[in-house]
Amino acid sequence: MAAWGQRLAGVRGVLLDISGVLFDGAEGSGVPIAGSVEAVARLKRSRLKVRFCTNESQKSLGDLVELLQQLGFDISEGEVTAPAPATCLILKERGLRPYLLISDGIRSEFDQIDTSNPNCVVIADAGESFSYQNMNKAFQVLMELENPVLISLGKGRYYKETSGLMLDVGAYVKALEYACGIEAEVVGKPSPEYFKSALQEMGLEAHQAIMIGDDIVGDVGGAQRCGMRALQVRTGKFRPSDEHHPEVKADGYVDNLAEAVDLLLQHADK
Repeated sequence: MAAWGQRLAGVRGVLLDISGVLFDGAEGSGVPIAGSVEAVARLKRSRLKVRFCTNESQKSLGDLVELLQQLGFDISEGEVTAPAPATCLILKERGLRPYLLISDGIRSEFDQIDTSNPNCVVIADAGESFSYQNMNKAFQVLMELENPVLISLGKGRYYKETSGLMLDVGAYVKALEYACGIEAEVVGKPSPEYFKSALQEMGLEAHQAIMIGDDIVGDVGGAQRCGMRALQVRTGKFRPSDEHHPEVKADGYVDNLAEAVDLLLQHADK
């Protein structure tokens, strides 16, 4: 693998995953990962542009940012690319009325969306709301449509909380795809449109930015397919087998965000 100077040369902006990189979630709260608060502060004091990228779909954007601020992070809503607001724009643009298979924590994000007589399904990390009854309702809505539309706020397999690994929305998306014979439209990572939107907000080209995440497929693979570089941290959902993934190879592996920031400040934007 090339030296860090070669791998990070020309980077002008950093996209940061949130869960598993900045903090590990817990029931209603969370715990900052060691060194991450100061690492974000150091990045923001540097010449590098910073944007936060999340597939969080159990908390509204406002609640997520409020939690991160309480944990000590310098972050505002305008700095975050999140799937729920993007999904609302898509629904309005296409005149879609969703059956919402989502967590109560983000239901407020869809307050301005017409949900009567659904002509699509929106699925997110619904947690305890992933009951047979609710999954079957989503299935029935899709099967009754001539051109079924299933929109997912991400496609992750699992994520990390302080209590351990948690099953993510991807498994439930796969179930509906299989049962209905369709393919979901993914609004969050690893969708190319998601990363392009974040880059546009930063005013950067893909080759000028680097993604830092704990998900080898959603964060690293998704960013690389858009022409970005990507580092994987060994925190959050990281597992040692990720470094030997059969399809995705990160541009570098670091123990945590603090180490990644050290390297970036040494070598990026040169």
